[in-house]
Amino acid sequence: MDHPIIKTEDLTKYYQSPRGVIRAVEQVSLEIGEKETLGVVGESGCGKSTLGRAILGLTPLTGGKVFFKEEDITYAKGIKRRELRKNMQIIFQDPFSSLDPRMSVRDLIAEPLISLRAVRSKKDAYNRVRELMETVGLASRFEQSYPHELDGGRRQRIGVARAIGMHPKFIVCDEPVSALDVSIQAQILNLLQDLQEQFGLTYMFITHDLSVVKHISNHIMVMYLGYQVEKAESKELFRYPLHPYTKGLLSAIPVPSIHVERRRILLSGELSSPINPKPGCRFAARCAWAGDICSKDIPSLEEVMPRHFCACHFVREANPDLELPARE
Repeated sequence: MDHPIIKTEDLTKYYQSPRGVIRAVEQVSLEIGEKETLGVVGESGCGKSTLGRAILGLTPLTGGKVFFKEEDITYAKGIKRRELRKNMQIIFQDPFSSLDPRMSVRDLIAEPLISLRAVRSKKDAYNRVRELMETVGLASRFEQSYPHELDGGRRQRIGVARAIGMHPKFIVCDEPVSALDVSIQAQILNLLQDLQEQFGLTYMFITHDLSVVKHISNHIMVMYLGYQVEKAESKELFRYPLHPYTKGLLSAIPVPSIHVERRRILLSGELSSPINPKPGCRFAARCAWAGDICSKDIPSLEEVMPRHFCACHFVREANPDLELPARE
């Protein structure tokens, strides 16, 4: 990847709580190439959404840096941040709670165009709204409708139209299909892929559904309690999962055939707390391969196979059939 459009270096985000410090995201470094999709997966509470919002500047960082087209935007403010808003957008998870129920479809889509001064007048804004509605597959008859009058799929199309209105380069898709029916999920995923091809968009696709992320992503990053534990190309990750947590997630994907038997890997043990966590690997309490070192040292993310990274002290022992190269 010569020139990534998005890059982070040791991105870290902590929150203060009455019980202590919540370590939501810990030293995440990633790169997303232009016109590519990075899938970010993990259980609820692993820091996926926080990571996406931190990259967009919607929540201030505790540490680390964010780059957009090789420019450091970590502390961008004012006019600079406003310009970045046009290039960096988000599609939220819940298409109902993310939309103002008192605004019509036309006004919802026009709102960011007007507030970011992407149009000269309301007339221009409404003309642009009609173009966007046609692009995302919303019939013009819904212009004066309100969110509660529409189904989940149409509401999410409003969110997509709002996101692409400013001709952005990068969009964070924060579980955009998890609140939708399965048939509608496929429609929205196909729409996102069509828009990516049409406008040259770059996505960070956040989800807990591995079957969805396989369908849309070029690369996948697996997170566990704030840390990235594995990162690889999509096909590579599904073919050769290295981290015990990734293996557990993949084994839980339903197989739509009675003739295929998949061995389920149960992740037993207590889920560690992100509040004032103990030293060592966050996954150690649930890992069958955990040793003494796991309760002392946090494993670093290393390139175990070409362009395949894993953070595990016992990755070689856990994958004896792959004959992985020894540590340097």
